[in-house]
Amino acid sequence: MEENAVLKTFLDDTFTAFDGVLEGYRAELKGREVGTINYIGQGIARLEGLPGVKSEELVRFPGDVLGMVFNVDPSEVGVILLGESQMLKAGTEARRTGRVLDVPVGDALIGRVLDPMGRPLDDLGPVRTSERRPVEREAPEIMDRDPVTVPLQTGLKVVDALIPIGRGQRELILGDRQTGKTAIALDTMINQRDKDVLCVYCAIGQRSSSVAKLIEDLRRYGAMGYCIVVVAQGEDPPGLQFIAPYAATTMAEYFMEQGRDVLIVYDDLTRHAQAYRELSLLLRRPPGREAFPGDIFYIHSRLLERATHLREELGGGSLSAMPIVETEAQNISAYIPTNIISITDGQIYLAPDLFQKGVLPAVDVGKSVSRVGGKTQLAAYRTVAGDLRLSYSQFEELETFSRFGTRLDEETRKTLDRGRRVREILKQPQYQPMSVPEQIAVLLTVTEGVFDQLPPDQIAGAEQVVRKAVTKELPDLCTRIQSGEKLNEMDRDAIVGTAGKAITNHAND
Repeated sequence: MEENAVLKTFLDDTFTAFDGVLEGYRAELKGREVGTINYIGQGIARLEGLPGVKSEELVRFPGDVLGMVFNVDPSEVGVILLGESQMLKAGTEARRTGRVLDVPVGDALIGRVLDPMGRPLDDLGPVRTSERRPVEREAPEIMDRDPVTVPLQTGLKVVDALIPIGRGQRELILGDRQTGKTAIALDTMINQRDKDVLCVYCAIGQRSSSVAKLIEDLRRYGAMGYCIVVVAQGEDPPGLQFIAPYAATTMAEYFMEQGRDVLIVYDDLTRHAQAYRELSLLLRRPPGREAFPGDIFYIHSRLLERATHLREELGGGSLSAMPIVETEAQNISAYIPTNIISITDGQIYLAPDLFQKGVLPAVDVGKSVSRVGGKTQLAAYRTVAGDLRLSYSQFEELETFSRFGTRLDEETRKTLDRGRRVREILKQPQYQPMSVPEQIAVLLTVTEGVFDQLPPDQIAGAEQVVRKAVTKELPDLCTRIQSGEKLNEMDRDAIVGTAGKAITNHAND
């Protein structure tokens, strides 16, 4: 009997609580806009209805397929699809979501391989983050930016010495296909291992095998622990390829706003432009030059303007961008290359002729430039790089003209001999980034003529000897070079003397 009384009391209290909740509840009707597909194409759909829909708003189709509103016309809405569309057909319903496309951001993304929607592709389980941010965000205001002052070391002698890059800079890598563009970006990411720089690699329209090889290289050289890989493969819908670089930039911006230095690689923006052209033509936007829509410049400028160095009050973080662009038949004055050259702060041009000669990385120093990095370059480089760039440029010009004549004066012959040794020194195997003191030692040794007596085919072996000797015998000087101190005459003499002695001992052995 007592148990029944307790149960009755409990039920009475429960019903009383429910009555209190229900008393304040009023049924409310909410309108929901529903549209229907009147045309479905390869990667796009055109809808009727949805009178209140906004540009770039997400719409949801059956099967949990999402689309982003691209065109808002009086009679229909153009949508780019962000998923597989085989199940969609004319007459299928579409509903507004009331939100724009966003992606997860946070530390949980580090070391992961994701698609542009933030979904994992690496079989390591779900990505658990507490924050999402829109993929389209405004670039920082001019007054929120600080000058680029800190170098971003690539580990490549030819780049760090002659085309230096700073943290917060946008440096374009361009060249014909199969000339080593991705290799330069990959070596740069590997070189950030102990530099406290987070790396984001965004693959746009690449072959699955190429992306898988790059991810494996990052893992093999211990770089995946500070990298995020965002992949829109060539077989993915063009809508996913279009949003990929914006999504990757949003992920990178999160860390920049936390005060960290971030490097983002877009591989490559030629395919991004082609995906945008495909979507625009399917949605009947007016074509312009080379059938690209009129705002093709704007889609890249609004992307690359998000790379910057923030002021100290905003955390002092930086986002450095390395977009990659593919040229055809060495035509760097084509539409997309010239657009992106005008947006970025310099370019590294890779020449097929140098690649075929085995000069790797195949950087054409004459056509490459860095409009910012010279101000960020470590002081020790400045004592070497000026003479080196001038002498190397003279050599390339003389080499071209020397083919037309056989009689050369002694001065010209010396310049050609020195230039060939500089070219040998600037060669560098992939996956072997070099520290700053080693680069300075090798470059100073060649500009001072220590290698002049060696045949070109022995330069690589002598370079290894110089690197080991300088790091072993001059550790204090190496530390001062790394900290940004200038080289004085005694330092130069110490490096050249140590290098000369090491080469002599190596030759005697």
